[in-house]
Amino acid sequence: MTMPLSLALVLILAGVWTLIVWPPFLRRILKDPRARDGEGRRTRFMTVHLMLISTSMILGLATAVIGVRAAVG
Repeated sequence: MTMPLSLALVLILAGVWTLIVWPPFLRRILKDPRARDGEGRRTRFMTVHLMLISTSMILGLATAVIGVRAAVG
């Protein structure tokens, strides 16, 4: 099965968008006072957001790779 180039470009764009958008959000989360408790340990707030961000970035990278492979052939 082949994918039209236009759909492959959509996948590449979606993957790149994800990889651009999430890192600044991660920086904001790491600076957020809710990310650490009074003793400097990670809170659930940080853990949940780290999981969300890492999962989204992994899926974004996979989406971009699929798009590139579909575009190249």
